[in-house]
Amino acid sequence: MDLFGRRIVGWHTSKRMTTDLVELAFMKAHRLRQPPKGIVFHSDRGSQYTSKRFRNLLKNLHCRASMGDVGACWDNAVVERFFGSLKHDWLFKIAQPTREHMKQDVAAYIKYYNVERLHSSNGDQSPVEYENSFRKVSGWS
Repeated sequence: MDLFGRRIVGWHTSKRMTTDLVELAFMKAHRLRQPPKGIVFHSDRGSQYTSKRFRNLLKNLHCRASMGDVGACWDNAVVERFFGSLKHDWLFKIAQPTREHMKQDVAAYIKYYNVERLHSSNGDQSPVEYENSFRKVSGWS
């Protein structure tokens, strides 16, 4: 999630929470955003984020790691809220007969979340609308 506009910019699905999974999601976000050197990547202290391989990936891409305190869920509250919404507002309301179905459903929710869902933190605009309105005002690209 890009915290500026609450837009989901990188994601991937898997049976397990592994270093491969977070690397794929991070690389998707990095390719999309092409951030400047020194961008901060914030996560919890899960083993996949603290692994040497993932730390080396961040280092090679000139990204700074930031991690919340142990047991401090509010450090990553925005992302935790997203996952809660994904589960309770979407996935748990629709039967998920296969992993492929769930993967497609997650993709549909992320599209809805980024393009249609209004966010009070964005002045009641979707993440995409918020970013686009900022680009128009600031000339940011």
